[in-house]
Amino acid sequence: MTDARRRLAGLALAVAAFGAAIALQSIRDRAYPREQLQNRAFLYVQSPATLRRIALSFDALAADVYWIRALQHYGGDRLSRDGRRRYELLYPLLELTTSLDPFFTIAYRFGAIFLSEGYPGGPGRPDLAVALLNKGIAAQAGNWRYYHDIAFIHYWQYQDPKAAAVWFRKAAAQPGAPIWLEPVAASMLIEGGDRASARFLFQQILKSEERWLREMAGRTLLQLDALEFLDKVRPVIARNPPPPGTPYSWQWLIGRGALRGVPVDQTGAPFEIDPGTGAVTVSRQSQLFPLPRTLESK
Repeated sequence: MTDARRRLAGLALAVAAFGAAIALQSIRDRAYPREQLQNRAFLYVQSPATLRRIALSFDALAADVYWIRALQHYGGDRLSRDGRRRYELLYPLLELTTSLDPFFTIAYRFGAIFLSEGYPGGPGRPDLAVALLNKGIAAQAGNWRYYHDIAFIHYWQYQDPKAAAVWFRKAAAQPGAPIWLEPVAASMLIEGGDRASARFLFQQILKSEERWLREMAGRTLLQLDALEFLDKVRPVIARNPPPPGTPYSWQWLIGRGALRGVPVDQTGAPFEIDPGTGAVTVSRQSQLFPLPRTLESK
């Protein structure tokens, strides 16, 4: 038998062995109680270095097996009928998967989604999700998707738009990144209350060759102007409340000398004032409606 045939036979034998292992695992999963499955799960090799030596040249194939096991573990705990959803092996299995195959993009990205999912739908560990994605960045530093995913974890799980903006900008700086990432980063800064940085970014976007980006940036800059006006007019309203039983109105404030006229936004649409509370915002008929969500200026 030639060397080429021996290698082919060895590969076929390895594939058959792994396939049989997966089939056997499926049969055993159906045949044994959940508690026994959890205990046997700990029998997996836990050292990536040891596992790589055992797998010889079949690291990618072994990574597929561990990825399947991670999916089984996550799905099994999520659908557990006894309500005991631990997910304690999810990160170790993902760690082994990505150590065997550092370029397993799906394992990084979907694994991060599983890890960050709030309990009981997942373990509620966004910190481990970020750690897994950072491992992906270490292996593929130019993959903008990992930076993008970390940004979303900061936004959705940590509710930290400023940190999200940092990661969106990192994503935008990677080769081949889509052009919409930079505007998203600027929008995160607005929501986080950092309007000065957001304004600077949108002013840079105004220089873009893409018309739709320039139009979006121009509109957002006008919205920032509106937000700054609201910051100035709200204290004026608070200092000049109407008498009890009298609604808030621009006419009342003009009559008091607090304002010279009905204020309008940058498109010429009058701002709206709530007669009951005095809250003021852009008109629903304005081209600037709705304004970006933003924290109160400090």
